[in-house]
Amino acid sequence: MVVGKCRLGKRVGEGHEAGVQPRNPFAGLGATSLPRREFAVVFAALLTVAAGNTALQTVLPAIARVIHLPDMLVAVIFSFSALLWTVSAPYWARQSDIRGRRRLMLVGSLGFMVSMTGCGIAIYAGLNGWLAPIATFALFASLRSLFGIFGSAANPAAQAYVAGRTNEQDRTAALSSLSSAFGLGTIIGPAVAPLFILAPLGLSGPMFAFAAIAAVVMAAVARVLPDDDPTHRPGQAQMGSGAPSSEPNLAGAATGASVSAAAAGRPKRLSVKDSRIAPFMIFGFVSGSIQAATGQALGFLVIDTLGGDALDSQRSTALIFMAGAFSTLLAQWVLIPQLRLTPPALMRWGTLLAAVGTAGIAVSGSLYALVLAFALMSMGYGLARPGFTAGASLAVSRAEQGGVAGAVTSVNGSCFIVAPAVGIGLYQIGPSVTYWLGAAALVALVVYAFTQPALGREPGEFHED
Repeated sequence: MVVGKCRLGKRVGEGHEAGVQPRNPFAGLGATSLPRREFAVVFAALLTVAAGNTALQTVLPAIARVIHLPDMLVAVIFSFSALLWTVSAPYWARQSDIRGRRRLMLVGSLGFMVSMTGCGIAIYAGLNGWLAPIATFALFASLRSLFGIFGSAANPAAQAYVAGRTNEQDRTAALSSLSSAFGLGTIIGPAVAPLFILAPLGLSGPMFAFAAIAAVVMAAVARVLPDDDPTHRPGQAQMGSGAPSSEPNLAGAATGASVSAAAAGRPKRLSVKDSRIAPFMIFGFVSGSIQAATGQALGFLVIDTLGGDALDSQRSTALIFMAGAFSTLLAQWVLIPQLRLTPPALMRWGTLLAAVGTAGIAVSGSLYALVLAFALMSMGYGLARPGFTAGASLAVSRAEQGGVAGAVTSVNGSCFIVAPAVGIGLYQIGPSVTYWLGAAALVALVVYAFTQPALGREPGEFHED
């Protein structure tokens, strides 16, 4: 095995060869990289999951108040699902190396669709009095767990699919573009969720709607993406991640990975404790946990701060989330390419901006102040999260992309195990406590990002098998 360093001679954004961050998720993708049609389908798969998740996050506080569930039980629902997500993600990442990325994206989309359908049925029964509140909670939590177990298959498979079909120079741009699917999803979710709160489904309507959208996305994945299952290719049953796309294919030229690396065999499981990615995992866990804690309490903050009943608050909550998601896209589609920021700079300055926005929420007393503060916070995360994802991917070899994708997905899921309960628990002490402590923690994370050598290393270090 030859170990060497590949220095990025330019900052991100100084040309396509330097890994430019596109102005939109499809810019810069062509025959020499990942076909736009394939990227669009992968993008849609992640967007659908993000939109459904965000819509659920906005309607659950209202549902809890209508059927008289304690606020903390909302956090328990997300925490249990996140625990299952965290445990399942590395397994699905390894399976994507063995069974192919397309199959695992189908598994994830199917898990999301079934979970949302079941959750919609449970909430509909609870709203109509067919189930007692505690029974509604138990059934909803059980069906939500299907998303944690099976829905987690889509994210690492999608990330590894894109990483395996782009060269080293293009990967930061492609992965940053892919991460913007979540930002766009959080725009679409809150924007359309109120449109589906209609008789006779009421607050359960958005869940059925997103389940139907997931079915359409599944059909697109099955039809558009090539069959990359190594077991369907003679002599390639045990190939490692990226193997099918490392050699020239009908979709375009080779991605730039060495053929020897592609055929080296199944890679070992990549631990989050691996010294190359551990600092990124710590950064991702802390920042994601703060984002989860503050975001989980926001729906209740809107209801209690602005007044009105739970249903009336839906429009205000949707407006706040839409402003935050728009800011996320502004950061990823405009600021990153214009400012030409590298992954270390994205993590540092993005976190600082998120801290300012989080503190702003703590002092906000009106809808417009909440919109502005949440937008500022979201813009910060819109810079920091792509930096974390791209930095971790660039720290390992192409053959380990499935492993690092699983590690990233697992860490992202683990952020929702305890953080939602902590966020709501602190909120019950005082509405601003969650946000003051979140801002303080983000400031500490900024110090970590500036002082941790691995997070400040500009050139990427790669291992070529």
